[in-house]
Amino acid sequence: MRPSQPVPPSAPSPKPLLAALSGVPADVPPVWLMRQAGRYLPEYRALRKRSESFLDFCYTPELAIEATLQPMHRFDLDAAIVFSDILVIPDALGRKVRFEEGLGPRLDPISTMEEVARLRETGVTERLEPVYATISGVREGLPDGAALIGFAGAPWTIATYMVEGGTSRGHERIRKLAYDAPGLMERLIGILTRAVAEHLIAQARAGAEALQIFDSWAGALPATHRERYSLRPIAEIASVVRAACPDVPVIAFPRGVGIGYADYAAVPAISGVSIDQGVDAAWAAAALQGSAAVQGNLDPLVLAAGGKAMENGIDGVLSALRGGPFVFNLGHGVVPETPPEHVAALVARVKGTGT
Repeated sequence: MRPSQPVPPSAPSPKPLLAALSGVPADVPPVWLMRQAGRYLPEYRALRKRSESFLDFCYTPELAIEATLQPMHRFDLDAAIVFSDILVIPDALGRKVRFEEGLGPRLDPISTMEEVARLRETGVTERLEPVYATISGVREGLPDGAALIGFAGAPWTIATYMVEGGTSRGHERIRKLAYDAPGLMERLIGILTRAVAEHLIAQARAGAEALQIFDSWAGALPATHRERYSLRPIAEIASVVRAACPDVPVIAFPRGVGIGYADYAAVPAISGVSIDQGVDAAWAAAALQGSAAVQGNLDPLVLAAGGKAMENGIDGVLSALRGGPFVFNLGHGVVPETPPEHVAALVARVKGTGT
């Protein structure tokens, strides 16, 4: 019998995003932008007119595939993120979701245990099959070297929309509910945790190569509740996803948590942490990069402004973070008033091909 041979170490991923999320630093970091497919692109605005409602747009693979790939055709980006929305989860659970022009998402507010009990936990991935069809279609059209990211909202952020009935500035209703009815909140968060994990696993199996969990309203939580309603559910989701899809890295984006980002970076199943523009990038390099890749964190408004302010902002983020595993991104999504040429200039500067 021949002696067994040692297994050689696996080679770094040829895709820059996946290499960074595996912990490999690079002189030229991978770059993609949250909300890179959106209203700042004239071709997106033209495409959007072909669908009656925003959810119909998300659930029509032909249109969602095109929306996902539009920025990839324009810019030298290292990743595409599937065109969808975090509120497909409550929609799949049976809560009516609608988007009103100028007002954003609208849901019938949920406030009782009876309403929580009526959520349809079975069949979530079956109802979200159009999202997975979009992912499969996008993989066929991706440029060489570009990775595909799937995503979902975190349980706390989705619950915020479900309890508030839409976008809220102060999140008073859900914050009060967390104090008044912790049993209801625990049950709702539990349902959402399971649904989000199932949705992310289905996206990975359809072809998503990395996954991001958006906890956009994590910063609204008092520190006493953050572990219970944000950190713990995200850690559970990441662990379930890793067990099912061990080669698919998970990025957490708990926006607005300040030094609390370190708690998310320390979760073993989380490969990357996306930081908002309020975080000092030098602090993130020291506090986070030893545990996870850091993604971020140019201010979206400096991208909209362009010029010298944008160049200085890009250089500052690069200087602070490219010594460790790092993905260049924004601190949140591209704002609609952003000129597309500013995005092109950003990508060129990050990659060292711009002035």
